Amino acid sequence: MRRREFITLLGGAAAWPIAARAQQAERVRRIGVLMGFAADDLEGRTRLTAFVQALQQFGWTDGRNVRIDTRWGSLNAGDIRKFAAELVELAPDVILTSSSAATAPMLQATRTIPIVFTIVIDPVGAGYVDNLARPGGNATGFTIYEYSMSGKWLELLKAIAPSLTRAMVLRDPAVASGPGQFAAIQAVAPSLGVELRPVDVRDAGEIERAIAAFAQRANSGLIVTGSTGAAVHRELIIALAARHRLPAIYNSRFWPAADGLMSYGPDFLDQFRRAAGYVDRILKGEKPADLPVQAPTKYELVINLKTAKALGLDRAADAARPRRRGDRMRRREFITLLGGAAARGRSRRARSSRQYSLRSDFWISGPLLHEASRVEALQGRLARPRLRRGQEYCLSLPLGGKRRATA
Repeated sequence: MRRREFITLLGGAAAWPIAARAQQAERVRRIGVLMGFAADDLEGRTRLTAFVQALQQFGWTDGRNVRIDTRWGSLNAGDIRKFAAELVELAPDVILTSSSAATAPMLQATRTIPIVFTIVIDPVGAGYVDNLARPGGNATGFTIYEYSMSGKWLELLKAIAPSLTRAMVLRDPAVASGPGQFAAIQAVAPSLGVELRPVDVRDAGEIERAIAAFAQRANSGLIVTGSTGAAVHRELIIALAARHRLPAIYNSRFWPAADGLMSYGPDFLDQFRRAAGYVDRILKGEKPADLPVQAPTKYELVINLKTAKALGLDRAADAARPRRRGDRMRRREFITLLGGAAARGRSRRARSSRQYSLRSDFWISGPLLHEASRVEALQGRLARPRLRRGQEYCLSLPLGGKRRATA
């Protein structure tokens, strides 16, 4: 054999075990996902996208080194149980669930496959884990709030609508968190002088009839507790609240983003991003029993000022905002926000006029906070950009983290 051919042969032989090891290292892992939404629900899709994108940051890409099998359960309990059994049959390495409606049937289907749950209230009371610090079984994940926080919804609703004397509480009786949230609201109602009426969320027709009947009397309001059923019917609930001029509060910011009045609660998308970190750790060998259940570190108050104005509550909304030093937007963040607004395309009148002003359609507490009452004072201190009086800018502010606000 010629010397060059012999060297080539040896090189190829040496490469075989390396290629074999590379193929073994790149074996495709499997992740099951059980969502409590219909497949065409935008909010459900947004949450799943947040999870998949966060997974990519940990080096897991769907179709390359991981396969994600997703089932969409909506509100049909029979379908959710069927999809849970289907996912177990696929023998995934780990399963992600969204809400108690999906977590409970999944734990009934398997006690061996690791499960990471999200958007769950009181996982200890529901029997999902032994305790928060040491879950002890095959499940761990992220809880959204304790029951006691539910009382804050009534306090905030009373603050924005001081004349409130009656409140309807929409709850889901199919999960333990429904009655639990109502009990927390009921505990603070006497001190606020508010009469409560619980209504179970079952179907669209029942929701419409209950709200229409309740809204016949004045000084009424609506509290929508956290549940998959309420989220699925959110467009109907928001429309009914607007039609009957009921001030309403919800548990997540996607409600006021869809023209609901206000919300108080954690960032749900952040839970799916953080869940990707737990899935990554489980795929790398850690056990759910050793991963503590995590709770949100901050809660966000979101008020849709357009809806507040339509209900005649815009002045009350401004008065209800907390005045705390820690809530103020940093000057650099505010300049960035105004810079984004100034960069938007301006109308012909705006180009010719030398007078501009600023208007926000959302007031949001959190790391990025815009307070309309302080805009004028801050504007005078800004060298760039120069916003003049007369032109209105509509700003939508994202919550949490260090993400930039966009106009």
